[in-house]
Amino acid sequence: MLNIYKNVLLFIFFFSLATLASICANGQTKNTTRVLFIFDASQSMYSKWEQSTRMDIAKNLLSNMIDSLSTSNNVEMALRVYGHQRPVPLQDCSDTKLEVGFAKDNVRKIKTRLKQLQPKGTTPITESLRSGALDFPESDEKTRNIVVLITDGIEECGGDPCAVSRLYQEKKVILKPFVIGIGLDEDYKKSFECVGTFYNAQDPESFKNILNVVVSQVLNSTTAQVNLLDIEEQATETNIPISFYDAFSGILQYSFVHTMNSKGLPDTLTIDPILSYKVVAHTIPPTQTEGEWKLNPGKHTTIPIYSPQGKLALMTQGNNKIKCIVRQHNSMNTLFVQDFNTSQRYLVGKYDLEILTLPRIYETIEINQSTTTKVGIPAPGLLNISYKSSGYGSIFENDDELKWVCDLSSAQGRQSISLQAGNYIIIYRPKYARNSLYTIKKEFKIYSKKSVSLKI
Repeated sequence: MLNIYKNVLLFIFFFSLATLASICANGQTKNTTRVLFIFDASQSMYSKWEQSTRMDIAKNLLSNMIDSLSTSNNVEMALRVYGHQRPVPLQDCSDTKLEVGFAKDNVRKIKTRLKQLQPKGTTPITESLRSGALDFPESDEKTRNIVVLITDGIEECGGDPCAVSRLYQEKKVILKPFVIGIGLDEDYKKSFECVGTFYNAQDPESFKNILNVVVSQVLNSTTAQVNLLDIEEQATETNIPISFYDAFSGILQYSFVHTMNSKGLPDTLTIDPILSYKVVAHTIPPTQTEGEWKLNPGKHTTIPIYSPQGKLALMTQGNNKIKCIVRQHNSMNTLFVQDFNTSQRYLVGKYDLEILTLPRIYETIEINQSTTTKVGIPAPGLLNISYKSSGYGSIFENDDELKWVCDLSSAQGRQSISLQAGNYIIIYRPKYARNSLYTIKKEFKIYSKKSVSLKI
């Protein structure tokens, strides 16, 4: 394997440490954390690095991590190895095996098997990851399934680790490692960006510094607050559902209703720092963070979302069943259907209203910061129609040009229709009248909160 693959991907440190981070973050609960180590025993692990080999360094580091994890009560570990059963030059892309399954108190067994490993074969990373997904026992939502991948090279069997990484996250297995490579070419760096957070160690000193960064990220508790900003970019908005999505996979990780604490400040949240997040505020319309947010381990992170709001109050008397379609100005997409005699918060800006009266009422309004925009309509009147016989017809607004309002339904012999005040005309033909000359026209006027009766 080429030296350019020197990826002694001290993936170990990353993910093992990521595991510790998970444990520390969840140490107050009794939830189970399962850690699967996927270990590279391909031939290139014999390569020298400083005064030792990649294999020896990886074994020592992994053993240390296992010892650290064994002190935690709610951790189960397992070991899968690849590239250790069949030597190259014959390339066996199925050379991956679960050597030690999940169990408590299996540390000695894992460390013993590690000592026995000798590098031999190729690097089937994708197949090992895919098989690893089946190594985990069935889990509930509270169980944390974590993968620690240790490798010194890139995929050699034509698979796509990025696709498998997404599959893992769908199965609630976190595969988002810190990839620590040793002097990797930029082209190979890109091949791991879809899998995890990449660091490139050019020498032992930089490698040591990188490890300190990784340790800081996984061992320190991490808190965050979401500042919902008003028009003056002050954190005054609140009581809005907010969601944290893994920016890598798009999978929902956390949901909260935004809260102000007793001091009038946005409430503090405890968030796993391993992932990067897209944060969405479920305003109308929704708004979200610009780009991805990576939390600062050990520090309090403030996440701003511009979400200035005001209210729309719809008012009428009498018929409370009237609804209103709300759209952003000059858009045909429905944002919300609001009932009359209610108020609702919206982001500041212009909106088009389609009020579902007969006839429809259309208005354009503007929502301003922390104010209530009021839209009132007169109470409708009531048209009562009795039919001598069934037939076909419609109601029209009776202006210079007739405007259709609704069709008539004469099947029951009687019909009541709520109409806004105005001038109307009914155009109607009995069902069995076979000549258009029998068309009936009746003009009438509707007044707010009054009834009109017609016989046809």
